[in-house]
Amino acid sequence: MSSQIIPALPKTSSILDLWREKNDRLVRQAKQLTGDSRPSLRRQQLAQDTLEGFKELLITLQGLPAAVPALPLELTVTCNYIILRASLAQDFTEDLTQDIQRALERVLETQNQLEPKSQQRLPELWHSVLSASSLLPELLPALYCLASLQAILWMSTNHPGDLALLLQTLNASQTETSEDLLLLLKSWSPPAEKADAPLSIQNAESLRDVLLTAFACRQGLQELITGSLPRALSSLHEAASGLCPPSVLVQVYTALGTCLRKMGNPQRALLYLTAALKVGATCALPLLEASRIYRQLGDTAAELESLELLAEALSAPHSPIHSSTLKLVIEVELLLPQPGPASPLHCGTQSQAKHLLASRCLQTGRAEDASEHYLDLLAMLLGGSEPGFSPPTSSTGPCIPELCLEAAAALIQAGRAQDALTVCEELLSRTSSLLPKMSLWENARKRAKELPYCPFWVSATHLLQGQAWSQLKAQKEALSEFSQCLELLFRALPEDKEQGSNCEQKCRPDVTLKHLQVAALLSRGLEWAASNQDTKALSDFLLSVQICPGNRDGSFYLLQTLKRLERKNEAAAFWQKAQTQPAQEEATWSLPLYLETCLSWIHPPNCEALLEEFGTSLLESCDL
Repeated sequence: MSSQIIPALPKTSSILDLWREKNDRLVRQAKQLTGDSRPSLRRQQLAQDTLEGFKELLITLQGLPAAVPALPLELTVTCNYIILRASLAQDFTEDLTQDIQRALERVLETQNQLEPKSQQRLPELWHSVLSASSLLPELLPALYCLASLQAILWMSTNHPGDLALLLQTLNASQTETSEDLLLLLKSWSPPAEKADAPLSIQNAESLRDVLLTAFACRQGLQELITGSLPRALSSLHEAASGLCPPSVLVQVYTALGTCLRKMGNPQRALLYLTAALKVGATCALPLLEASRIYRQLGDTAAELESLELLAEALSAPHSPIHSSTLKLVIEVELLLPQPGPASPLHCGTQSQAKHLLASRCLQTGRAEDASEHYLDLLAMLLGGSEPGFSPPTSSTGPCIPELCLEAAAALIQAGRAQDALTVCEELLSRTSSLLPKMSLWENARKRAKELPYCPFWVSATHLLQGQAWSQLKAQKEALSEFSQCLELLFRALPEDKEQGSNCEQKCRPDVTLKHLQVAALLSRGLEWAASNQDTKALSDFLLSVQICPGNRDGSFYLLQTLKRLERKNEAAAFWQKAQTQPAQEEATWSLPLYLETCLSWIHPPNCEALLEEFGTSLLESCDL
């Protein structure tokens, strides 16, 4: 038997050499495709052909009994196949885990240590293999490359416990209790490949560096979201010092800027944002963060300039950085999830940036600029197929009806009442069919659950129409609109306090309803007062303070009207009662921007000082 085996060894070696040559040829082919200038479809087809070549070679190797001489090549081919497949798919699929498991089972077969598959989990397989691999030093480079891929898969699928155990084993520190994955990754040093080893698309050290950078970035962003700012700063610094391609480096620098802004160091934050802009991969993220920093610093001009540049950047056609380059290796970008709305790296869409610019112009008193931005935004959103006015499904900003209301408020503020009426009429034409008929209000609760925002939209539209008519000195039309608004509002009964009246979740429907009622009552009361109908004005002002006790605007107008009617004793009694009332609740709940703007129009200047002056004069006159 011995004499039969020995002559066969040269033949086996010759076959292994042929298989190795095929592996090396496929690796060189894959690397050549990375910088290939041929048309994209042709390169993709060649890459697929290369992948098929690795698959056929792997099937051939695994079709033979597992043997130590062939294992280094077999493991290398397995790694090359996984790397190429993941990079082409830009994803890690479940069957890649099966390829890793099969490779580990093959290693254990050579050691006669393979237990029944039903008893083997991947973490256990890795522990068994790495324990056995101490007897097989020639396997370590390929095995550690496979371990790097396993670590990447576990990180991508959020298995930190399994990842920590694997890294502890790779670091030969099973007895240590450290579970700091970043520290474990930094301390792991894969063995270098030998010069005569089969070629690999990406070796263990390269994969480890990619994994370290990606993990530091992911961890830093998560710590930033949860508020662990010093830890986030450390993790993001680690990511910035790693293998960051330009697009990732922009994200890391922007996240560092966000972190420093939240830590109260806006000047250092701006330095990182400047560095992000110099990278040149994309400018949207640093521009958005810069606008937040300038807002914090009170530099409104710089804030609005940043937002204008952001809207322009997001309007440019998107041209992916790698559109003309085929990357057949695993890179950091592949290991980073797409940023969601809660992520500090979420910059939104062009329309969201345009809305942010318009709303900030409105809030900072630039009504003319705001109105133009709102009209551009509405043209952008309504220019295509007519959108449905359904309730918003995300918290990224107002839905289209509320954008119309904000646009109308901006136009009124800019003195363009007629344009505001046009916007309001368009909104009413689109929402009126969604509102329950007046004769069916007993069924309104059921419909309100389906469209809880619609009564607010329609009521607010009438409120703004009233303000527009008032600006045009058309008192009859203004009073009619305010009355229609109130008729709708006093029938609206929102039940769910936690459900927002718009996409901003801090806007509670019961709070919004109350302030809409107050705004409409005060607006109508001021129209009555302007036409010397003080009794009707008094009725509206009195109802407003009953709805919203402690409201200073309503209290002011009520006292002013009582004084004008020479009902000083009632005015003095109300003023004394008002002093004992607690401040308004819901101070932590924001209001829709259109409503805040409307309330600002009816807020008397120097209200507090005038109330004090009223109180003093009233008490003195009553004493006399």
